Amino acid sequence: MKKTILLTALVLNGLTSFAQTNDEKNIKLFYKKALTESKCYTWLEYLSNDIGARLSGSKGAEQAVEYTKRQLESLGLDKVYLQEVMVPHWVRGEKETAYILDGKVKTNVPICALGGSVATPKTGLTAEIIEVQGIKELAELGADKVKGKIVFYNRPMNPENIETFTSYGACVDQRYAGAKEAAKLGAVGTIVRSMNLRLDDFPHTGAQSYGDLPKSQYIPTAAISTNGAELLSKSLKANPALKFYFKQSCETLPDALSYNVIGELTGSVTPENIMVVGGHLDSWDLADGSHDDGAGVVQSMEVIRILKNLNYKPKNTIRVVLFMNEENGGKGGAKYEEVSKQNKENHIFALESDSGGFSPRGFSIEADDANLKKIQGYKDLFEPYLVHSFTIGHAGSDINHLTSPAIVKAGLKPDSQRYFDYHHAANDTFDAINKRELELGAATMTTLMYLLDQNGIETKKAN
Repeated sequence: MKKTILLTALVLNGLTSFAQTNDEKNIKLFYKKALTESKCYTWLEYLSNDIGARLSGSKGAEQAVEYTKRQLESLGLDKVYLQEVMVPHWVRGEKETAYILDGKVKTNVPICALGGSVATPKTGLTAEIIEVQGIKELAELGADKVKGKIVFYNRPMNPENIETFTSYGACVDQRYAGAKEAAKLGAVGTIVRSMNLRLDDFPHTGAQSYGDLPKSQYIPTAAISTNGAELLSKSLKANPALKFYFKQSCETLPDALSYNVIGELTGSVTPENIMVVGGHLDSWDLADGSHDDGAGVVQSMEVIRILKNLNYKPKNTIRVVLFMNEENGGKGGAKYEEVSKQNKENHIFALESDSGGFSPRGFSIEADDANLKKIQGYKDLFEPYLVHSFTIGHAGSDINHLTSPAIVKAGLKPDSQRYFDYHHAANDTFDAINKRELELGAATMTTLMYLLDQNGIETKKAN
């Protein structure tokens, strides 16, 4: 008799262990909706192919605001509105030209002006060029060796890192602050190796800053493709006295009025607690910005579409925010936080997608130990979808501005191996997007948003 009871108990326990929980059923439904009914790929096709580049202050940025607002309104959300923000307005002008001048031999190389750069003289700039591996090496050379020359920053991204964002972070300072530091030593211009792990002919733009230098000391700065950088470095070794020519006509116009685009589902239990999901609506001007960050925009929209479509009633207010001006100023994120403080809003969670539309691998998390462990406790729910990485790390530039007490932040972490092939370059176009990978990312984001809405975040108890 005892054996029969024990056997029955074991069988029942076994059946229970294989039964799906409500969370598992809902998550499966999120992925089904994303993979069979998603609108994010269609939305992205329009943003990329019908609108195109969306740099702050441009016509494309204006059209993107209008389009995404209409799409959010069509979802039947509780609120959809625009939030005014003044943004920088930098324009590239005519296509840049450059060549290596070795005696009388001219060898063309691909370059593009870095965001915020000043123009060269109208006839271009020609000077001797000196190669360095970074800002530290430049400082060691001193003004005597730098004055009157073009500085060539040629530190490559380290291919040994599996996480390519680690490699990017280790050398992007030469792009952002390279011109400022070279100008201090009397350089007349700078050329920076593109932030790209592969060898190709696409120069990659990106933000740069002159810091607190007076405008009279601003010097033109441009990125050179990785193939171009290799050729230039090889040529300099053969002839250190060769010269470099480049011409660009970019300029900074007065700040322009733009908008963050916001839509929300009002919470049914604690509507005063806000959970944000978002990406940045602006992109660089060389291409469509499909990976950076059209993918994050449409994935964030898809999160709220899935929840609305399933008639999900969130406990907390869920807000999708499409930030303007992440690329060259961060004004959208800063404005959102400014208004949030004025309205005394309490954000408990923020999720950002700004690492491309590749297959999701997990999340990069900014949280205390208790909330990190909580999110890591969901690993078994994500495992069937091949999502496994839940680590401490930077969540996102736009949500970085948010300072609500006890807020938890996370960034979608797609596979990063191909991201820098496209980042800020002319090949960041819609044809580089895989529909299924894009949709998997949206489903993964929906899952984390749902789990934290259902279970809340851990808050420290008052003493």
